[in-house]
Amino acid sequence: MINYGLTHPGLIRALAESGHGSQILIADGNYPHNTGAPASAARIALNLRPGLLTVDHILEVLIDAVPIEAAAVMAPPDGRWTEAVRGYQRALGAEVPFTSHERFDFYNAARSPDVAVVIASGDTRPYANLLLTIGVVADGTDRRGADEGS
Repeated sequence: MINYGLTHPGLIRALAESGHGSQILIADGNYPHNTGAPASAARIALNLRPGLLTVDHILEVLIDAVPIEAAAVMAPPDGRWTEAVRGYQRALGAEVPFTSHERFDFYNAARSPDVAVVIASGDTRPYANLLLTIGVVADGTDRRGADEGS
């Protein structure tokens, strides 16, 4: 048993096999999980039932698990960001740049060979998809600020 917030064995493995520049798609419950990403991407099903788990729940755990360099979202036809997207911005902070894509452009971005992990959520909110780019851990310190060997 590990003493860490992320305990899903398949997700831990998929993240450990990803590196700088790899992308993680956290898809809402309406997203085409099997056809909307490259066949080589690891697929993690966390869509237990509609509404559980949400993209926000998954993002909360990923923020602690991997460094996040950038984020991309799917924009509705009117181009205005949804409450879900505003919540992702708050969770990730101002230092993480956001890109917004029209629906079909988002699908194209999510089919990139850089997408290493697809996480299916049970989120039922429209346009709740989130594409994260993994960053780097710098200077031999972990993200919590402790030096290696401490």
